[in-house]
Amino acid sequence: MGQYVLFFNELNKASVGVAGGKAANLGELYQLPGVQVPPGFCITTAAYHDFAEDSSLLPELLRLLEQVDAASPDILREAGESIRSHLESLAIPAAIEGEIFAAWEKTGSDYAYAVRSSATLEDLPGASFAGQHDTFLNIQGRENILTHVRKCWASLFTDRAILYRRQNGFQHDKVRLSVIVQRMVLPAAAGIMFTADPVTGNRKVVSIDASFGLGESLVAGIVSADLYKVKNNSIIVKQIAQKKLAVYGQENGGTTRIEVPVAEQNKPSLTDESVLKLAAIGKNLEKHFGSPQDIEWCLADNEIYILQSRPITTLYPLPQTDDRKLRFYISLGHAQMMTDPIKPLGISVLRTLAPFGKKGRLAESPFLQEAGGRLYIDITNLLANPLGRRLVPKLLLNVDAAIGRAVMEFTASDQFKSQAATKSWSKTPYMIVGLLTVWGNVIRNIMYRNNPSVVRKLNGFITGKVKENQAGLAEVSGADRIRKIQTILSSLLPAIFRNIAQYLGAALLTYKLIDGFSRKWLGDARELGSISKSPPGNVTSEMGLQLGDIADMVRKYPAVAAYLKTAADDTFFTGLGAVPGGIQVQLAFMEFLARYGMRATGEIDITRDRWREKPTQMVPAILSHIESRPPGQHRLEFSRGKREAAAAAERLAARLRNTKWGFLKAKIMSRFVKVHRALIGVREHPKYFLVQNLDIIKQGILKEGEKLCAVSLLRSPAEVYWLSLSELAGVLETGKIDRGLIYKRQEQFKRYEKLTPPRTMTSEGEIYTGNDRNKTVPQGAFTGSPVSAGVVEGRARVILTLTNAKMNKGDILVTPFTDPGWTPLFPLAAGLVTEVGGLMTHGAVVAREYGIPAVAGVDGASRLIKDGQYIRVDGSQGFVEILQ
Repeated sequence: MGQYVLFFNELNKASVGVAGGKAANLGELYQLPGVQVPPGFCITTAAYHDFAEDSSLLPELLRLLEQVDAASPDILREAGESIRSHLESLAIPAAIEGEIFAAWEKTGSDYAYAVRSSATLEDLPGASFAGQHDTFLNIQGRENILTHVRKCWASLFTDRAILYRRQNGFQHDKVRLSVIVQRMVLPAAAGIMFTADPVTGNRKVVSIDASFGLGESLVAGIVSADLYKVKNNSIIVKQIAQKKLAVYGQENGGTTRIEVPVAEQNKPSLTDESVLKLAAIGKNLEKHFGSPQDIEWCLADNEIYILQSRPITTLYPLPQTDDRKLRFYISLGHAQMMTDPIKPLGISVLRTLAPFGKKGRLAESPFLQEAGGRLYIDITNLLANPLGRRLVPKLLLNVDAAIGRAVMEFTASDQFKSQAATKSWSKTPYMIVGLLTVWGNVIRNIMYRNNPSVVRKLNGFITGKVKENQAGLAEVSGADRIRKIQTILSSLLPAIFRNIAQYLGAALLTYKLIDGFSRKWLGDARELGSISKSPPGNVTSEMGLQLGDIADMVRKYPAVAAYLKTAADDTFFTGLGAVPGGIQVQLAFMEFLARYGMRATGEIDITRDRWREKPTQMVPAILSHIESRPPGQHRLEFSRGKREAAAAAERLAARLRNTKWGFLKAKIMSRFVKVHRALIGVREHPKYFLVQNLDIIKQGILKEGEKLCAVSLLRSPAEVYWLSLSELAGVLETGKIDRGLIYKRQEQFKRYEKLTPPRTMTSEGEIYTGNDRNKTVPQGAFTGSPVSAGVVEGRARVILTLTNAKMNKGDILVTPFTDPGWTPLFPLAAGLVTEVGGLMTHGAVVAREYGIPAVAGVDGASRLIKDGQYIRVDGSQGFVEILQ
């Protein structure tokens, strides 16, 4: 027809611009063989545009809407009502009205119709907008059609649609709405089908909600639905609900609610045959559209009609796999305290860093897979071995307790047992020999070796290796430099394994031994909380102390403190040197950054800004120190921690001497404590070694990025972050780049930022949470893992990024995670609550060093706990209570 109306057979998935997402999908469905879709037509976005253009008032109303604060719901509601009332009062231009009537008569003027919205930003892979606009059912007659078309256009400004656009960053005046006019089917049953389980995420399970009458009863929430789940063409779940009400169409138009006769209320709304047929249709539509679908359907006269199919946007993306084997993945981000998405270069670097399963030094590990901008470790082969099934969950409990429990939950599931096969490790003798060698050295370190020089030895190793790699990178350029980087990355973890693992293993094992033998011989481990305080040689603790020294220096110069509050990264040092006392502080900063400038939050992501690159990241911690602590307090507290650790060790030995065989027990325990104190300081050395090498690698990559900018292939050196290492080498060799790929990845990254990554998942998409359902906690408390003993009460200070960190002495730090970049805040904290982590992760270890109670793995802690609330942290039992 004309520009204002298109029939379904004139539409397809490429018609989003003129018909909106919903109508485009309907057009695609209408033309698929074997899919029944009630006929109809679409009133295009051009019709809405010309209709709205007739209003001289609408542009001003939209301008006022843009200025309304989303935090003022009443004002927002009034603004939306004003626009809707205005649009519903406008006359539809004669040309548009004429095309609508012609299409209506051609489709059948004697029928009732559903009048539904279809926005240009609706039913898309990145934003579904489901339910944001209005639908009107069983509309009959010429004038009623026009009235409800206007109402659909006006529903572009419902409160929920306005808020949704705000949250997703869409401008109100850029969205266009088309209207679907579709012949009504008056069904015996209707509902919603998800071709992937929306609860567990399993892509192999089709989930169907069904009830009597129109699907409106489910959408409105007035009736419980029957639930059917289908997997591999078998019904695996059938839950029949009591359906007291149903919505049916009336003869004269509109809908009505009807009470279902008592004898019918508990009858299935679908036969098994219909369920399986519906599931098969759903999987065919999923295959056609290329992603899991959220499908509206109805059943009339034993015929299944599809009313809509849209992408499911709430499912977390899956790692890519080349086989059909059931695989199990754990989140690297939760283990490394960095759950934000990583840009492609950062992902490529980490996959190259991982040494397992690679075909060569330049390759990326297949056991580290990207999903939703995060990295997941494939531990399927480990779990296929009986020894791996026993050891892996126990080790993971110390990294992130919820991940450890999730692995146990998965290996106990029927799903795993039905597909698991015992896998031999006979093909990896090198790994076994390496593990046995390290284990032998761990035992020797605990039993008899003297360890005082270990920290000095490791510092020398790190310095030498970094200089060697730096020199190697300086000798090459272009694609050769990228290949050299790939070679260096492949060598780093083996170097850590050979040089540091035996000492770190001994430190961690002795902590467990002190805990276990204390409980066995004395019935408690009350000294354990002090044993780890202020250990020697911890590079991260030393960093925090030096930053405290800078804070003490800044407090001597009020002009410097005032400058830091407004300092900018680009002019940080030049501006600092221009204020009284700034030169002295500048020298201290330079010395600090020379040693620690490569550090950052989420620092194993090479694309993150380092402190050297954005020094203002350190300012909040410095100012908090000045405002909350007297001069020198950080050094005094560290010294006091050492004394408390020594006193705790002596108390422990004295208590043991008073037991049977006490002299021998005290001697054994003293050895454990001595080894632990001597070696626990190296806990941060692996990452310290890693980030120094990543820093020189980043500098080398950015130099190549500068060269690409000079020949106009890149707009800024940081655009290299959107390429993998091999892609970057290819650009350097060919002089060609795909700018469309960069743009696509930038847009994809924005979507990934809104996702919440699961701790674990299978290759089918099923998520195992590892929730500890057996833990007994006070009513209303939030549970996690006890990682640093003690109980403390105080004001919660919820901090999401260090950039906005503001803490006072005695606050309880509540945050998604911590890593070495957060260390400067620990001297101020009275307690710690994190969303991820376990007994041996950064925040837990540092909390024990400072002797503050800590609970890790509290899901949603930074959202559930409000800044300023008075809370109690029980680091002995693992829960957090809100007291006020």
